[in-house]
Amino acid sequence: MTPPDTGAGLLAPGWTGSATASATDDTAFLRALLDAEAALARAQAALGLAPAEAAAAVTEAAGGDTFDVRSLAERARSGGNPVIPLVADLTKAVGAEHGPYVHRGATSQDIMDTATMLVAVRALEPVLADLDRAQRALARLAAAHRDTPMPGRTLTQHAVPTTFGLKAAGWRSLVLDARDRVTAVRDTLPAQLGGAAGTLAAFTAYGAADATELPAAYARELGLREPLLPWHTLRTPIADLAGCLAFAAGALGKLATDVLTLSRTEIAEVSEGSGGGSSAMPHKANPVRSTLIAAAARRAPQLAAGLYGALVAEDERPAGAWHAEWEPLRDLLRLVGGAARDAAELTEGLRVHPDTMREHLALTHGLIVSERLSAELSAVLGRARAKELLTRLAPRTHTEGRSLAELLAEEPGLKELDLDALTDPARYTGSAGALTDRALERR
Repeated sequence: MTPPDTGAGLLAPGWTGSATASATDDTAFLRALLDAEAALARAQAALGLAPAEAAAAVTEAAGGDTFDVRSLAERARSGGNPVIPLVADLTKAVGAEHGPYVHRGATSQDIMDTATMLVAVRALEPVLADLDRAQRALARLAAAHRDTPMPGRTLTQHAVPTTFGLKAAGWRSLVLDARDRVTAVRDTLPAQLGGAAGTLAAFTAYGAADATELPAAYARELGLREPLLPWHTLRTPIADLAGCLAFAAGALGKLATDVLTLSRTEIAEVSEGSGGGSSAMPHKANPVRSTLIAAAARRAPQLAAGLYGALVAEDERPAGAWHAEWEPLRDLLRLVGGAARDAAELTEGLRVHPDTMREHLALTHGLIVSERLSAELSAVLGRARAKELLTRLAPRTHTEGRSLAELLAEEPGLKELDLDALTDPARYTGSAGALTDRALERR
């Protein structure tokens, strides 16, 4: 029997098959580890600390596909991380002449942290691309439905009218906030290089006149930010990743939760373009994209909390703190990558049902504009009498099945008012259109 592939994502439909999943799998991490080792050799050669031939040999060997992920994983147990067996295999692949320049002066955490930054940068590219797809789709929805009236709901109940354009513009604003935060963090992710205790001492021992120049050269080779200090126990980059990813998941979760609510059978104001099926009920078209995004948003905060917990790292290099980051960070990247992919597909295919929205505006028989009527009637009747009148008529709209406009028309002293206009929900959306326009100016 073939052993199960525990990395296939059988229980993770939210991220399975996504570009971020591929960018964070074991092969991707191995590639990043090898890239980090090769860049270290090249950086030392650039500063005259290693022969150019050695850097070329390490880079060539690191570019091969002879490294066995499963073997590395199994042998990682003895030293607690995969860098130790990888260095042994890479040194063997480079050969006796240039092998001593593999990993020279570095510590395992230097390579592991740097590889993690490389993986994050690479994994965030498809996330950002999908966030951009989603915001563009939401911009189109907001513009198309700038003036489409719908019930505004507060504490689950109809409050006052709003527009679907403003709602879509709000979703887009959150997506753009997520995009900007993820971009800012991605652009600051640093290389890691400090040696055994973050002093760069080994590089001085190997002949560096000024070892502090090496981290910058190393970062340039990798396309990462130069670190101000070795950050073995200064885990700001990990915390920044945790924060922006958790925010992105929550921002997309807000969009998904609204769609889930508005697509309920009894509401049906929106629907997913291609709903999922049910194993037992053929009639169903489930809002699957929204469901998977909502699931990711529920998991992300706990993963981020674990990463924030790793900030408490003792000494110059900690036991367990940085090890505890690897799996939750990968999970968080995958969750957000899958959620961003689903959000792009959801927003590009979302169907809006304005007629249903308009029908729902009438569910309270005109009471949805009671705020407006209170202000308008106060000018005619006085505040106290206006409040008394609306309080008295409100229950009658339900018991008699009559609209508030009809009941008001029977009241003396209101003949001069255009009650049809005053009680039309579509004419009481305030500055929703202007706010939507303002939001759409953001790029």
